[in-house]
Amino acid sequence: MVSIGALWLPIVVSAVVVFLASSVTHMVLNYHNKDYRKLPDEDRVRALLREVGVTPGLYTIPHCKDSKEMQAPETIEKMKQGPVGFLTVMPSGPPAMGKYLVQWFVFCVLLGVFLAYVAGRTLGPGADYLAVFRLVGTVAFLAYSAGEVMDGIWMGQTWPKTIKNVFDGLVYALLTAGVFGWLWP
Repeated sequence: MVSIGALWLPIVVSAVVVFLASSVTHMVLNYHNKDYRKLPDEDRVRALLREVGVTPGLYTIPHCKDSKEMQAPETIEKMKQGPVGFLTVMPSGPPAMGKYLVQWFVFCVLLGVFLAYVAGRTLGPGADYLAVFRLVGTVAFLAYSAGEVMDGIWMGQTWPKTIKNVFDGLVYALLTAGVFGWLWP
């Protein structure tokens, strides 16, 4: 058994490596640029959302408070008419990129702590690089990617976007596994 404290270096280094890799993915490679489409007559839609007082939050269109309402004839008719979807409204103003980047880094560190816990309880000191790589890589891949598949299934995220995000998760998992294997005590 290896304590989480003994794994502080791979936790922090893997978080930094994943943070840098994700920065390259989104700022240099730009293959996520076409993940979102522009609304037709965007200015009119934005003006209408402001006019009706939409505040930051998650919305469903049409909205149903429960499964019974979802089966109501008027709701079914609204769904047939369309559009049907999910709307995420963020606070007005430029994106708070500093806040988002800090949250992403903290997430990477916390994920590293959980990976250290699982690996530290499963593998002993001096474990083989490949054993560490396999275990940490598998758990990290699930952590970075599983939610993306759920969004593809339940939230209408397009499958090309889902596949790209799962690929990103695979890259992050491989980098994390490599760091843990390299720095394993």
